Amino acid sequence: MEPDDALETLLDQVDALRGRTLVEELSGGLTNRNLKVTTPHGEYVIRCSQSDAGLLGIDRDAEHLNSRAAAQAGVAPTVVDYRPDLGALVIEYVPGVTLTEGSFTDPAVLDRAAEACRRLHAGPRFTGDFDMFTRQAGYLAIVRERGFSLPSGYLHHQAAWDDVRRVLRATARPTVPCNNDLLAGNYIDDGERVWLIDYEYSGNNDPCFELGNTATECEFTPELTEAWTEAYFGALRRPDLARVRLQALCSEYGWSLWGFIQAATSPIDYDFHSWGLHRYEKAARTFTSPDFPRLLQEVSDGG
Repeated sequence: MEPDDALETLLDQVDALRGRTLVEELSGGLTNRNLKVTTPHGEYVIRCSQSDAGLLGIDRDAEHLNSRAAAQAGVAPTVVDYRPDLGALVIEYVPGVTLTEGSFTDPAVLDRAAEACRRLHAGPRFTGDFDMFTRQAGYLAIVRERGFSLPSGYLHHQAAWDDVRRVLRATARPTVPCNNDLLAGNYIDDGERVWLIDYEYSGNNDPCFELGNTATECEFTPELTEAWTEAYFGALRRPDLARVRLQALCSEYGWSLWGFIQAATSPIDYDFHSWGLHRYEKAARTFTSPDFPRLLQEVSDGG
C-alpha cells in the first residue's frame, strides 16, 4: 500500500476527520507525524506516533489523560478523539504563531508564556509523576544494555549529578502538573494568550524543571533566564533562579540520553546524535563551571 493510501485509511477510521477537505503536514515533532485536517465542521490536528514509546518512556494513555487535564486548565487544545489502536491523538487546531527561540526576547511574549505555565501548573493534577533522575537512570540503563553510543565523558559527572539530586530532593517543593518538554515549538501564541501543546512526557513535577527546560531548550542568555524566572514568580529571588538553572542542567543531562536512544532506534531522518551531544556538552560545561557549587549552595540555603 502506498503511504498516501495508508494515511487516507487511517484518517477514514476517525469519525471527526471524515468529509475532510484538506490535509496538511505540520512541521516539528521528533516522535510524531503531525497533520492539520480541515473538515466542514472544524480544523483538527492528528498526532500519529512514529517512535518506540517503550524505549523513550512515553505512556500514550497518560498523554491522552493529561492532554484533557491541560485543556480543562484552559491552556491546551480540546481533545477530540484518542485512538490507541491507531497510535493517534486528535485535538482541535489552535490558530496562532508557533514560537521560536527568539520569540522570548519580546517581553510581552515572555509574560504570556510564563502566564501559560502558571495556568497549567494551577490546573488539575496529572496522571503520573515525572522525575528526571529516575528517567535519566532508566535511559542510561537502556543505552548501556544495548550498547548505544554515549560520549566518553558522560559518566565522569556522576558525582556532581548525585549532588544535584541530593540538593533538589532535600529542598523539594510541591509538585504541579507539568508538560516537561516545553521547547519553543510547543508554545502557540494567538496574540492574547499562549497555548501549550504536546503532553508526551507530562507528569507532576517541580515547576522549576518546566522553567529550566524551556530556558535551555530555547538557548536563553543568563539575562533572559532571570527575566523568565521573574515573569513566572513575580519577583526575582536568588534561590528560585538557582533552582531553575539546576533544573535546566537536569534537562540537559537527562534529555541528552533521549537523543542517543533516538539516534540508534528512530526511523526519522534526523541527526539525533548531534541533538543529544549539544545538550550533554551544555551540561558538562555547567558541571565543571565555578558557578556550579554556588548554585547548589543557593538552592540549599533558600529552599
